[in-house]
Amino acid sequence: MKVILVDDHQLVRSGIRRLLDDAEDIDVVGEAASGEDALQLVRERQPDVVLMDVSMPGIGGLEATRKLLRISPDLKIIALTIHVEEPYPSRLMEAGAMGYITKGCDEKEIVGAIRSVGRGERYIGAEIARQMALAGFDGSRGKGLDKLSQREIQVMMMVTQGYKMQEISDTLCLSPKTVSTYRYRLYEKLGVDTDVELTHLAIRHGMIDQMS
Repeated sequence: MKVILVDDHQLVRSGIRRLLDDAEDIDVVGEAASGEDALQLVRERQPDVVLMDVSMPGIGGLEATRKLLRISPDLKIIALTIHVEEPYPSRLMEAGAMGYITKGCDEKEIVGAIRSVGRGERYIGAEIARQMALAGFDGSRGKGLDKLSQREIQVMMMVTQGYKMQEISDTLCLSPKTVSTYRYRLYEKLGVDTDVELTHLAIRHGMIDQMS
């Protein structure tokens, strides 16, 4: 999978490149320091995924995302940023980004996000998902969600995207029993009884895409 890194800080780009070096299925084919540079680089290298900083000089990540998708509609873009609060995530997703993760995430999450988005799946970091979902809830419906821990949000996102218990266990380095415990805590806190109900709740509030 071909990836381009877009960030105005060389140190950040170099750090991410090093993180991705060990992933045999990911090949960093270019780096850009601005949205303008990214437009030209995407034309030349035709990547599968672009890892895009949101706050940059010039056109910035939001407008760059819009322009890149006009050039290459099949391109998958992941926003990588320090901003977790709304309206940043929603605006990037509305512009066409398939993923949104923070610069504080670990190597496994960056690699996992790239792989998920490369498969055509949306990927939203746990804390960002919490912020987006809370923004979509009114006061009465948000009472359960605001009590979820980051780990519970992670499990919820993976369950609702169709991951099996063993896959969640392997990805989050938890035992299957612990994953099952988190799932039933989600049921209790959100007032649902099944994974299907949990998924419908996530779809209604924009945490995942409507499944075909």
